[in-house]
Amino acid sequence: MNRTATRGTVRTASRAAALGLAVVVGLVAIQACRSVPLPAPYSDAEHGADGDLPVGVTVFDDEYAGVGNLDPELIGALRDAADAAAEQGIEFHVNSGWRSPEYQDQLLREAVAEYGSNAAAARWVATPETSAHVSGDAVDIGPADAAAWLARHGAGHGLCQIYTNEPWHFELRPDAVGYRCPHMYADPTRDPRMQ
Repeated sequence: MNRTATRGTVRTASRAAALGLAVVVGLVAIQACRSVPLPAPYSDAEHGADGDLPVGVTVFDDEYAGVGNLDPELIGALRDAADAAAEQGIEFHVNSGWRSPEYQDQLLREAVAEYGSNAAAARWVATPETSAHVSGDAVDIGPADAAAWLARHGAGHGLCQIYTNEPWHFELRPDAVGYRCPHMYADPTRDPRMQ
């Protein structure tokens, strides 16, 4: 046997060994995955009883406290609007709805840390005592196309944007039906309810 034939045999044997090793590693990985338990489905009792919601929750998902604890008239108007938007291929997601006072306080503390002061944080997050989320009277809608649809058509359902700086935040204003939504506040610090 010449040297060229020997090198070819060695290369073939090396490739076969590498392929065999890859197959063994793959089989071990598959077996390991079989023994790892899959995560349990989302449970509101474990996560979200304070109003924190996972991505993708809709206005029809009452099993989540953030939706189920909203004011019944607000959720009714949202569902009517969501049905109308669905005819145009738009789905409403509830990014935030009802919140417990404790969760609202946590969000406020996080905003103070992020923005550097209570005054700056107040432009984005209300106190538990003044928050329309805590009372179940406000909802933050996403994605952006859903919020935009609701900004254009919400008045017909009594749903209005309240703050210029929060285009996702809507509250029920029944008097808007047949007319239009009231002028928006620049941010929550301009809202007399927050004083």
